[in-house]
Amino acid sequence: MKVCIFTLGCKVNFYESEAIINDLIKKGYEVTNKLEYADIYILNTCCVTNEGERKSRQLVSRCKSYNENAKIIVCGCASQKNPDQFQEKNVNVIIGNGHKDEIIDLIDEENYKTLKPLPLEYIDKDTCSPQRIRAYLKVQDGCNYFCSYCIIPFVRGRSRSRNMDSIILEAKSLEKECKEIVLTGINLSDFKPSLIELLENLKDIKCRIRIGSLEVNVIDEDFLKRLKNLPNFCPQFHLSLQSGCDKTLKNMNRHYSCEEYLQKVNLIRKYFPFASITTDLIIGFPMETEEDFVESLDFCKSVGFFMIHCFPYSKRQGTKASNMPQVLNSVKHERLKRAEKVAKELGTNYINFLIENKVKQNLLIEEIVEIEGKKYFVGHSEYFVKCYLEKKGNFNVNDIISTEIEKEIFDGVIVR
Repeated sequence: MKVCIFTLGCKVNFYESEAIINDLIKKGYEVTNKLEYADIYILNTCCVTNEGERKSRQLVSRCKSYNENAKIIVCGCASQKNPDQFQEKNVNVIIGNGHKDEIIDLIDEENYKTLKPLPLEYIDKDTCSPQRIRAYLKVQDGCNYFCSYCIIPFVRGRSRSRNMDSIILEAKSLEKECKEIVLTGINLSDFKPSLIELLENLKDIKCRIRIGSLEVNVIDEDFLKRLKNLPNFCPQFHLSLQSGCDKTLKNMNRHYSCEEYLQKVNLIRKYFPFASITTDLIIGFPMETEEDFVESLDFCKSVGFFMIHCFPYSKRQGTKASNMPQVLNSVKHERLKRAEKVAKELGTNYINFLIENKVKQNLLIEEIVEIEGKKYFVGHSEYFVKCYLEKKGNFNVNDIISTEIEKEIFDGVIVR
């Protein structure tokens, strides 16, 4: 019997889907993560934006187009937020986020639609991900912050951390095949006992360790001093910003100012002078004026980000921001174009900074592609710069090669 598990949303969702795939393979099922013909479809959904929720609903119809008689199981954030939107689509099983690990026991159910309470403790089991070049390792779930725009605390529950021994055990399993592990969670900075203790416990893992999105409050002298001593740490900091305007940050219920944020960035660069700083930026948050938006862009320029994930604010019913005066969609999309232009310029500035300082890029080969008749090794460096190296020598996918940037291209750099 063939099972398709298709995933929308964040890295945590993808990790959880891989854990389910692992269980299904052990049970003898044929499994695919591509949307194609199958007997059973497991849809791991997203609701962080209206678009994510809309795509989640559309997935049911798309599955039926491949096999109208297929059994469909829906889990994840969109079903946790509003199970009724799937009820009317003749879905067989709806379970939300609570106890997603029990899906394997519901394969044979024809009509099971129960949202269990979200867990108060981290649910742990044998969740070792299938092996690949870069693997996600989930260490935390839930969030206590309740930012005014965010639905996630309501559909993921309160913050809870995975047992340290369990994390180390999975990391040791992954290092046998993977060259890079990305630590992920809904609020990674809230890992208990502390994120730096976790990283120190992984210092002997024989592959690179990259950390996911961080909150400003985790950055201090002690954290960075100890981080500097870790041989396998990738110096990329995805430091959540959301807005570069203090008024907007207050409306978002973000507990820092732009000045505090910039101090933390400067502290990072004191210990990691060539670190890539990446972030997220919400465009057109409720009550954001043109002056607020310009202030936000100017702040981004002062930080000097490598990458900015810019996206328009999406109204989520049930959050405080949904009741605030909204910005017109036309204004959001016009501002988004301007923000993306600035982001592109800042990315070029960072690449030029690396070139000027002849900063080596340790390229992890992830694939081989052909461009205009030439074959290239393609992958990312420890700084998360996408690198293209003309295919020469006896290197293979999953090798790491020391390179130097030659020039910037459309979505990365040519290295030699």
